[in-house]
Amino acid sequence: MNSIISGTLEGSGLDEHKLGTIEVPAGAVNMQTIKGHVAVITGAAGGIGQALALDMARRGAAGIALVDFSDRVVQVAREANHAAGQQIAIAYRGDTTDTAFRQEVYADLTRRAGVPRICVPAAAITKDALAVRIDKQTGQVVIYPIEDFRKVVEINMIAPVYWAIELVAAVAKDRASRGLERWRPEEGLQGAVVFLGSIASVGNAGQISYSSTKAGLEGAASTLMAEAMYHGVRCSVIHPGFTDTPMVRALGEDYIRTKVLPQTQLKRLIKPEEIADAICFMITNAAVSGELWADAGWRPAT
Repeated sequence: MNSIISGTLEGSGLDEHKLGTIEVPAGAVNMQTIKGHVAVITGAAGGIGQALALDMARRGAAGIALVDFSDRVVQVAREANHAAGQQIAIAYRGDTTDTAFRQEVYADLTRRAGVPRICVPAAAITKDALAVRIDKQTGQVVIYPIEDFRKVVEINMIAPVYWAIELVAAVAKDRASRGLERWRPEEGLQGAVVFLGSIASVGNAGQISYSSTKAGLEGAASTLMAEAMYHGVRCSVIHPGFTDTPMVRALGEDYIRTKVLPQTQLKRLIKPEEIADAICFMITNAAVSGELWADAGWRPAT
């Protein structure tokens, strides 16, 4: 059974009555800055999610829900609070695919810090293998396990979409409580969602499930954007290249040296902080509502 919230205020070093005091002026929302806004980041215990949490803390976020299955998310919350100079980050440990957990995170964050207006659902996994291969020992044909495909889809595509939908619902509920219906441009944008795609979305051998989910997020973002703008919420996708994260490092140094770096124009892995900066750019620049490729000049081998 999944725990609903195991990253409590005490576990995160937070005091319920001492969250960030920065507030958006009454009657107006300024999404041209991170400052004063409440955000939700999944996959926040490491990699891009951790870098983004620290970046948002430094930029003056009023509250950040850091969500991950790893206990390390509690330490990241402490680091974010240190970077902010005040208690703004809350750690939530749990399964991002669990509906009750997701709903409780949003409800708890709203109660403690205010209406969330930023969502970056970055949690993802890989279960890489060829779709069809021949077992060298038995000579038998081996097909990619459907249970692995379903798990990757659940974590990498369905869960992020519903974390984003929950953000739209939070904004819609807040607007309805104030008697507001269809969003008008003069109100200022009300929220932003940035999905974590991947350069693998164009197709990558050995990543049939991972590539499918990252490509699927493109359609989800476009569709949700068309619906969510009724409430003033933008949606977009960033496609990072090979970034220096535990997921990429797990490929092995030899693979990175021979298969990744030769195809990357910068001849190095992207820093998580560089992707975090790009995400913040997408959140605060209203014109960036499609897809952004942060691939460091990577091109697949021909």
